[in-house]
Formats: sequence, structure tokens, C-alpha cells
Amino acid sequence: MSMRELVVLGTASQAPTRLRNHNGYVLRWDDEVILFDPGEGSQRQLLHTTVTATDLTRICVTHFHGDHCLGLPGTIQRLSLDRVAHPVAVHFPAGGTEYFARLRHATSFYETAELAVTPIEADGQRVALSCGFMEARRLRHPIETYGYRLIEPDGHRMLPEKLAAYGIAGPAVGELIRVGHLDLDGRRVTRDEVSVPRPGQRFAFVMDTALCDGVYALAEHADLLVIESTFLESEAALAAEVGHLTAAQAARVATESGVRRLVLTHFSQRYPDPRRFHDEARVHFDGELIIAEDLTTVQVPPRRVPSAG
Repeated sequence: MSMRELVVLGTASQAPTRLRNHNGYVLRWDDEVILFDPGEGSQRQLLHTTVTATDLTRICVTHFHGDHCLGLPGTIQRLSLDRVAHPVAVHFPAGGTEYFARLRHATSFYETAELAVTPIEADGQRVALSCGFMEARRLRHPIETYGYRLIEPDGHRMLPEKLAAYGIAGPAVGELIRVGHLDLDGRRVTRDEVSVPRPGQRFAFVMDTALCDGVYALAEHADLLVIESTFLESEAALAAEVGHLTAAQAARVATESGVRRLVLTHFSQRYPDPRRFHDEARVHFDGELIIAEDLTTVQVPPRRVPSAG
């Protein structure tokens, strides 16, 4: 059975607090285990979860501010220490290639892990995945920044009772899915006759940014949106000045984009009470709202499955 869930390693923005580690998020999505924005302390936070460095298949960095990347040296060295046998893909803004190189070899270590380094060079760049594709979109921040989204194409859910009624089983089911029809005893059975549509799922990850087209492009119809809400609306002017979002802005984006489950994170250390983010966002978003906490797990919502009719 496939697993799709978010494991939160840390929720602090610029500076960690006694209760919040620097950023860090792991997305389990079928055979992909993606580490997003490993801030300082991410390697240790992993020890408090069921995720290990050996599980990681991909690392995605939105930008090279410290709270989003200072965990890279330890994480990369851990891949070699644990002798991870499979290649681990790494994505980051191409303009930060020099920063990545410094972080990758920040100290001396015996490198055995294989990194498949693929920088993001353009808005809309896509990476093929077994479940669909991952897309990067440019965000608006003082340095080059990209958000990421995973998109699973729409498909079909086969109906066992209808397959059985036509006597379709085994390899014939795969052929029907692949070709779209099957010829049986002089009659053509179409895929639509024995299935219902299966909407693909979407995950979006939006970190440091002011409002821009990229935010909305990433959030569009996301089943799970993880988005920064560094400030409250009382500091909206400051948020705009430094390229960040407020809880109210993030919530409005979620509503306008048709998001199903909204996760707010990346909180400024000036706010010790996370309930304030919940209260502000709830005014603008009436869907499922989660204020991220360190070392918690958030499930991707169950897939929308249309009725057979």
C-alpha cells in the first residue's frame, strides 16, 4: 500500500526557539521520500521520527538562506556514513550552485553516497517521477527562490465487479488500462465501461515569498499545501518588505486555489503562541487547517474518488 504523508522536522523561521527547530520537512509519496529545506538540526530531528537517511530519495532546497539549508552538510555526510546504496537526487536554485558546493563539502569526510545533482534553472522546470512529475515555480524573495509541487496525472480506478462481468482478468486488465479498450468475442469493451475516473493528487511546498503568481500556481488544487506564514497580519508591511507571507495571506491563497488541507509553518520567533496563526487563518479558510508542530505527521487527504454512477 502506498504511503503519502508529511513528517515535520522543524517549524521555526530565521532563528530556532526552545520549542521550534529550524525548518525541515520530509514527504513520503509512494516510492519517493523527499527532504525539503533541511535547516540546522535536521539530521538530529530525523532520529525522533521513523524516517532514516537511508530512506531519502531526493532533497529539495527552495533557497540558500541558512534556516533552509544549514542542515545539508550533516544530512549529506550521513548519507555516506550510512552507505546509502541508491542515488539521491538534489534540487536547488541554479544561482546558488556555489553555496551548495560549499555546504556539500563543508568539512572533510569520506564520500561514498551518490548525489544526482540537478539544479533548477528556470521557472516551470519539471522532473519526472514514477508517480507523475515534480514542478518548480519561481517565488518572490530577496534571493533566488523556488517552490515545488508534485502532480499525479488523473487515472482510472478499475471496478472488479464490472471486470468480472466481462470475464476480464490477469494481464488483460493491464492491456485494457494501457490501450483503453479490449476486444472480446467480437465486442469491444472500453476502459470507461469498467472503471471510474481517479483524480490525481497534488502536493505543494511554498516557502519564503511575498505574494506572486508562483504562489498561486503551486497551490492550485493542492490536496496538501505546506506554506510559510512567518508573520501575522499586524506585521503585513514588514512581511511585504522582507518577502514573506502572513497567516491571513496564506489562508486566502488556499481558499482561492481550492486547497483541501492547509499546513501553516515557518513561524517567526516573535510569536510564542501558535494559536494566533490558527485564529487569523480561520477567518479566511474554512477547510482543514493545521498549524505545524515539530515532530508531527500530517497525512495527505484520501483521494477524491467519484462514484461509479
